[in-house]
Amino acid sequence: MNAVELTRDLVRIDTVNPQSAERPAAERLGQLLVEAGYSVATHEFAAGRASLVARREGPGLPICFAGHLDTVPLGAAPWTRDPFGGELDGGKLYGRGSSDMKSGVAAMVAAALRLAKTPLHKAGITLVLVAGEETGCEGAAHLAKVPGALGHAGALVVGEPTGNRPVIGHKGALWLRARTRGVTAHGSMPQMGVNAVIKAAQAVLALSAFRFDVAPDPLLGAPTLNVGTIKGGLNVNSVPDEAVIGIDIRTIPAQRHAELRQQLEALLGPDVELTPTVDLKGVRTPADDSFVRQVVEVTASVTGEQEPPGTATYFTDASVLTPAYGGIPTVVLGPGEMALCHQTDEHCRVDRIEQCVEIYTQLARAWCAA
Repeated sequence: MNAVELTRDLVRIDTVNPQSAERPAAERLGQLLVEAGYSVATHEFAAGRASLVARREGPGLPICFAGHLDTVPLGAAPWTRDPFGGELDGGKLYGRGSSDMKSGVAAMVAAALRLAKTPLHKAGITLVLVAGEETGCEGAAHLAKVPGALGHAGALVVGEPTGNRPVIGHKGALWLRARTRGVTAHGSMPQMGVNAVIKAAQAVLALSAFRFDVAPDPLLGAPTLNVGTIKGGLNVNSVPDEAVIGIDIRTIPAQRHAELRQQLEALLGPDVELTPTVDLKGVRTPADDSFVRQVVEVTASVTGEQEPPGTATYFTDASVLTPAYGGIPTVVLGPGEMALCHQTDEHCRVDRIEQCVEIYTQLARAWCAA
């Protein structure tokens, strides 16, 4: 199976989270893997929200390749290309999910198909392809709770977009829902009510002035806080009795999420109710780990680019899968481009996809078959 064509197939399947289910993409990939001799199990955390785990067993702990099937919405800006067309032009493949991360999924499936008949003398191969990553790793979290669903693994490769540069760490994510309450009244008599939007605005100003009391991490940098959404009020001529703020915090290893929540609760006061909606730890594997060194060597041999391992600003399913597998060495590496994640006219370089298949194939062959 050609990974570029498989990427095009996947882009043409609408898996925009949350309105479009991942099951059609999971079924397409599952069929290919079953036909190649892999055992495939499908797990749903909600109707149509399907993840799959594919395995070829070997004598030792398998190498695991992981990716997600869902994408983010298209956004308000118009696209100049069909976002579900999988169009090829100028060495680029266009469409929603082309970089984040259907190209990575296609590359790992293509590598698995290449190795379908290779004797596994050392260890097995596992693919974990999940639903619901974009909304907080829901599919991975569901698999981690199902006894036996994930099995065991000795190393993890997550195919998120890195431009085929090995990434050995990313920040944690703490998303908070901040709600303020008021008392509704007629808009012509605001003194008769309590305005929840004004309370929310005061909270936003406090958050904009907030500074983390932690030194930047040498690898991951400083933590960040972004107010991503604010909603409140029923109509213009009523005093709003509720407002909700969405807060996105990206954390570094020196921080504890529970302590950070306590800090923000003290900052915002009793008028603001904080509820976590996503709580994911960061991931970091030492640069001198033997698996990391192997990934760096293989990647350099394929791409011809000698780059040290880097870090990512986004979170990945490794936030769930790495601890679920007992803290195994983890590398994020995929053909997409970080800068194109969630962008209008998202695309991926075709040569990156082809390189990535070769990288995954060499890593799996070295781990499983030598």
